Amino acid sequence: MNALELLEQSPVMPVIVIQNIDTAVELAQALVAGGVRSLEITLRSDAALQAITAISQEVPEALVGVGTIRNARQWDAAVKAGARFGVSPGLTADIAAAVQATGLPFLPGVATASESMYAADQGFTVQKLFPAEAVGGVALLKALQGPLPDIVFCPTGGINAGNAAKYLALSNVKCVGGSWLTPPEAVLGQQWEVITQLAKQACEIR
Repeated sequence: MNALELLEQSPVMPVIVIQNIDTAVELAQALVAGGVRSLEITLRSDAALQAITAISQEVPEALVGVGTIRNARQWDAAVKAGARFGVSPGLTADIAAAVQATGLPFLPGVATASESMYAADQGFTVQKLFPAEAVGGVALLKALQGPLPDIVFCPTGGINAGNAAKYLALSNVKCVGGSWLTPPEAVLGQQWEVITQLAKQACEIR
C-alpha cells in the first residue's frame, strides 16, 4: 500500500487521541464497522503506542497508523509498535530518512508552497495540509493546484462534518483528517454505536 492508496480507503481519516487503553480496541472496531479503516492514533497521550499495538493485533481489518510524528525516534518506536503508516505536522531531513528506510506510507505536514516542494523533493507527493483552515483552507488548495498539479493532499486542522465536503470536492484532495468521528464524550461513555454512525456518515460525504 502506498500513500495514495491509503487516502483512498475512506474520505475521512479520524485523528484519534487514546486516553484510556481499555477503549482502544472497541473504538477501532466501531470505526471499522462504520466503514472507516484508516486510523491515525496521535502521539498525544501516554497510551498511544500501546493502543497502536493492541489495535494492530486485535482489529486486523483496521489500517492503524501513527500521528504527530516529530522526530525519527518516535517513528521508529511507532513502527515497532505496529504502525502501518505515519502522519506528521511537518517534515525534517531526519524524519524523511527514517521513513524512507521503512518504505511505509507517510504524510508529511506542509503549510506553504515551499514546504510542499521540499516534501516532494524528499519523495513525498502525498501530503497533509496543516493546519488547513488556519493557513488558507480550500482557497489555498485551489491556488496550489496550478503550480503543483502532481501533489495530493489530506487537509487536517479545523475540518469538520460541516466543511469536509468543500475540501473533498477539490481534485487535489483525496481525504480529509478530523477528530469529529471520535467525540470525547462518546468515547468516555463507550457509546460505540454513535461512533459507528458518525463513521458511516463520513463515508457518505464525498
